[in-house]
Formats: sequence, structure tokens, C-alpha cells
Amino acid sequence: MYKSFRAFCILPCLVVTQGAHAETWPSRLIKATIPFGAGSATDVVPRLVFERLSTELGQPIVIENRAGAGGTLGTGLVAKADPDGYSILAHSSALAIAPAIFPNLTFDATRDLAAALMIGSSAMVMIVPKERPWKTIQDFIADAKAKPGSISFGSVGIGSAVHIAAEKFRLAAGIEATHVPYRGGPEVITDIIGGRIDLYFCPLATALPFIREGQVKALLVSTPTRAADLPDVPTPSEIGLKGAESVSWYGVFVPVKTPRDIVEKLHAAGMKVLADPATQASLKKLAVEPMPMKPAEIDELVKRETAANLELIKAAGIAP
Repeated sequence: MYKSFRAFCILPCLVVTQGAHAETWPSRLIKATIPFGAGSATDVVPRLVFERLSTELGQPIVIENRAGAGGTLGTGLVAKADPDGYSILAHSSALAIAPAIFPNLTFDATRDLAAALMIGSSAMVMIVPKERPWKTIQDFIADAKAKPGSISFGSVGIGSAVHIAAEKFRLAAGIEATHVPYRGGPEVITDIIGGRIDLYFCPLATALPFIREGQVKALLVSTPTRAADLPDVPTPSEIGLKGAESVSWYGVFVPVKTPRDIVEKLHAAGMKVLADPATQASLKKLAVEPMPMKPAEIDELVKRETAANLELIKAAGIAP
């Protein structure tokens, strides 16, 4: 009789406790870490969403840029933070690249972080100096094969999303090219305009003004379908390049032990913000397209891309 009564009392208590997290969260300031510098795409896109998400949640979201070590510094801080819903991370597809470049990380993104929200995705576009003779991507590939080792490409660092996009293209096209890493995107574009390097897989929103002003030429977009802003620029599949597609995405993550009811509430609030026409219009100006996914689907995406990037780094001969 005693055992039955005890079991009856415990069950309602558990139900109340499990729901208490979402009922009280958030009750104070939320800290959002962005593991890249201010002004980068991974900074600008989440900032736009966090501003509106703060209003939706009724609590301030303070953003802290913790750049360093290819985004792993700030990521590691959130991975080891208290799983109470007050430490969140804004990251990009670079999250799934880091393990291939930094083999001695103190965290495992696939085990220590849980996805909460997918903000959206963006194409990258291959731009080249306007003075180069290439009119099409086929012209470029033919010239690169005719002159092995003559091509150079820029990136914002080893293992960055733009670096991986270029390596995918290089391997799929069967060409040799020299990688030239820079400290930031503006420096790469300056050298593309000046003709000091040959190509750069640039985030679409960043590249568009230079393309429209005729300062650079666009030969290829990285996505499975053509970009609305560049309807005349082909995709890898359209020219027969298998495995050359790259999609840069932006998402929000929390420590893995964060209560699921908090994750679900954060996801629901984020989806409401992303459904707002004003938010959609602002993201469209940044060339960010909707990519609706459930948290569990994002977690699986990170796992798949992490495994694929490990193979790509080996195939490209990139040293960790």
C-alpha cells in the first residue's frame, strides 16, 4: 500500500518539474556568442534575428564576439557552458568543418551541442577578376587544365566555408590551384579586383555589389539551384560537376544538456520571428533563403556534413 501511494505521488511531481523549465525561461538576460569577428556573415545574419528574437522572448540578448581559432574558441565556451538556456551560440556551416581542421578540439560539436534553430542558407558565388579572358566557367576550367598550377584562389582562412567550397570545386573540376588564405573577406575581394588572385568563392550578399558594378565577373554559384539574384550564372550540376555544391547555413545552438522544453521554446520563438514578413525581407537583402528544419534534423545535418568534410580534407590533402 505504501509503495503504491509513493509511486502515485512521484509521477505528478516529475511532470511539473519537466514543464517548469519552459514556464520560467527566460527570466533574465541571454548571452549569445558569435565565434567570428563583427561584420562577418556569421555575425550580421544572426544579429538581425537576435534583435527580433529578444523582443519575442521578452528578455535582452547580449551578443559577444569571441573570434579565434577558426571559430572554435567561442564554440568551445558555449559547449562547456551551463545548460540553462542562457548561453546560446550562433554558428554557420563552418561548425561541421572545424573537426577536420582542428583534430585536438576540447569539444565535439556533434555530442556537446544541440541545435535549436536554422536561420537560413546562402549561396556562394565564384568571382574572378574582370580583366581575365574567361567568359564562362567552361572557359575557366579549360584554361586551368591547359596551364596546371597557374591558378590561385583566396579564402578567409584554412577550413573556412569559402575555402571548402573552392576545394570542392577544384577536386570536381580536376584542376590544380594554389590556396591563398587571407585574414578577412575585404582583403580577398581587393585582390580579386586588383587581379592578384584568380578566384574567390564569396558569400553572395557580399559579392553582389561588386558584380553589379562590373568590378568582378561571376562564373558559378555553389548551390543546387540558381540564385534568384544571378539568374544567368550556372550551378555545378548544370555543367556536370558532381560533388561541387556548397551551401552556407546559419544556425543557433545550445549546450547539449539544455532541457528540451527550453530548446523547443527557443525554436518556436525563432520560427515565429523567421515567419515575420519584415524579417524575411531583411534576410532576403542579405541573400539568405529560408531553410526550415526541426532541431533534430539540424543535428543530423551537422553529423553528415562533419563526416563528409573529414573525407574532403583528406582528399584535398589539407594538413590539419
